[in-house]
Amino acid sequence: MSRADRDSARHLLAIDTATSDVVVAVGTASGEPIGQHAWPAGHRHGEQLLASIDRLLAEHDVARHSLAAIVVGTGPGAFTGLRVGLATAKALAHGLARPIVGIATAEALLAVAATADGASAADGLVLLLPAGPSDRVLVRPGAAPRLLPAGTEPDVAAGERLVAVDLDGRAAADAVARGTAARAGLGAQLLRMGAGRIAAGDTDDLSRLVPEYVTLPRGVVEASGDVTWSHDRR
Repeated sequence: MSRADRDSARHLLAIDTATSDVVVAVGTASGEPIGQHAWPAGHRHGEQLLASIDRLLAEHDVARHSLAAIVVGTGPGAFTGLRVGLATAKALAHGLARPIVGIATAEALLAVAATADGASAADGLVLLLPAGPSDRVLVRPGAAPRLLPAGTEPDVAAGERLVAVDLDGRAAADAVARGTAARAGLGAQLLRMGAGRIAAGDTDDLSRLVPEYVTLPRGVVEASGDVTWSHDRR
């Protein structure tokens, strides 16, 4: 990066494609939100994402070369959305020669939900996400996501509160309401968390940053914690 580019790099771009709504947000280098676009993903991530990013930047008079870094949500989420989101974020970071920071979408959603609940931390909140049409995924702060097969209810302890995203009709109404509020603040939270990581010098290796999937396409299976193509299994 040239000195002129360093001097003008004063914004952050955040991208998240882990849920059924795509979120792109732009903010200051310190993580203060400036603007956000969010829209239902459908099956057109690849067609809409880059155009929406350019439109958001133009609306707020932010040039690509003024981006100091790219922040991207890493899931857990569905395969297609996360793949497109990560690929777009990596392409921008590589093309602009800027650092990239991957933030777990679940962690960001729980942080927003905690703030909405008036808590200082996400302790006591449990995130519930869909994993295909029937299964669900449970995420507790600081713990690995856990798959709940169809018909399995989350083991919520006394004092814990569910935050359900993309689960209308498949989770309690209060949990869905918390999830809706959490997703509304997702872009801003990614900017804040990304700015904190960047200030600490904690950025990601572009070639090693990978998403966390809750569902995989046909032909891909998970074996011993690793994702492999099923035809490679012995």
